[in-house]
Amino acid sequence: MSESIDTIISNCNDQELQVIAQKVKDNQRITDADGLLLFEKGELAFVGALANFIRERKHGDTTYFNRNFHIEPTNVCVFSCKFCSYSRLYAHKEEGWELSIEQMLDLVKAYDGKPITEVHIVGGVHPKMDMAYFIELMQKIKKHRPDLHVKAFTAVELDYMFRKAKLSIEEGMKQLHAAGLDSLPGGGAEIFAPEIREQICADKVDANGWLAIHEAAHNLGMHSNATMLYGHIEKKEHLVDHMRRLRELQDKTGGFNTFIPLKFRNFDNDMSYVPESSIIEDMRLFSISRIYLDNFPHLKAYWPMLGRQQAQLSLAFGVNDIDGTIDDSTKIYSMAGSEEQTPTMSTEDLVQLIKQVNRRPVERDTLYNVVKDYSLVELV
Repeated sequence: MSESIDTIISNCNDQELQVIAQKVKDNQRITDADGLLLFEKGELAFVGALANFIRERKHGDTTYFNRNFHIEPTNVCVFSCKFCSYSRLYAHKEEGWELSIEQMLDLVKAYDGKPITEVHIVGGVHPKMDMAYFIELMQKIKKHRPDLHVKAFTAVELDYMFRKAKLSIEEGMKQLHAAGLDSLPGGGAEIFAPEIREQICADKVDANGWLAIHEAAHNLGMHSNATMLYGHIEKKEHLVDHMRRLRELQDKTGGFNTFIPLKFRNFDNDMSYVPESSIIEDMRLFSISRIYLDNFPHLKAYWPMLGRQQAQLSLAFGVNDIDGTIDDSTKIYSMAGSEEQTPTMSTEDLVQLIKQVNRRPVERDTLYNVVKDYSLVELV
């Protein structure tokens, strides 16, 4: 490992932080108070070293990526989240886009003969795109390419679909799963604390609803991801509270694959007055989340949002996954002013990015089955 845990402990002059480091060494869970203490007193070098120790204990140098592309059915949305630079309210839908089922199927067909393993489908909440619409879409995708893993619909989209169809969460999830839905992305979680949610996304599904939808998916044998939007008006206790609720559900179901911290971007939205977090703050957040979320197998840095260099840097701060090739198929973060205005990387680009920091690049599928180990492959 890059730095022994005993060295980390001996180099720390703070007794409270030493206790936390000892818990990490002994593979013991840290408390909420410990998490807050890390935010308040943990220097980047300290929390980064602990996070890297955990990362290497779990995964060694292995760093995962996958070959995927996104479909964004629409950016027209009935909700008005303050942080969103992407959606256009249904009342102003002429400013947005709406894809037909056939247009989306054409996007899938464009990858015929290519070794893509996952399609990621998320977008705005459009009142005309209901359960029946998306069931038909998934059935057609699966008929055309049965092996393609469909990871689709945030809990926000699902909550709207189920309520409009007058279905329980459990029945709605069963119908979508039967139609071809394989797993859920982690979007829509934002910050669970109601006092923050009220200010930034008051009109969409609350924390309990988000968690209930993911629990229902897990109970059907499906996996999902979890996210947290950070770096806006939240306080440290809200971050810890958010992660605690995720950790508790993971204890109960074991259904989460990965945790993805999402950096708030302030371009062209109703929260443009809020300054963005610094690189140091980003890396501290990644590190502390790796330490706190002991029952999450994977920690992902979503490179289209962070940028390639910062995603690469995060591999030293607990991260062991940098998402996938994307193929310039998402506008959610480029419209918010992210570092990546044309988010696409070839497999070769991803492999080189990982190798440059002496990590082992491994292509995975959505469920982290190894597709190909590139550590011994020479790319031309």
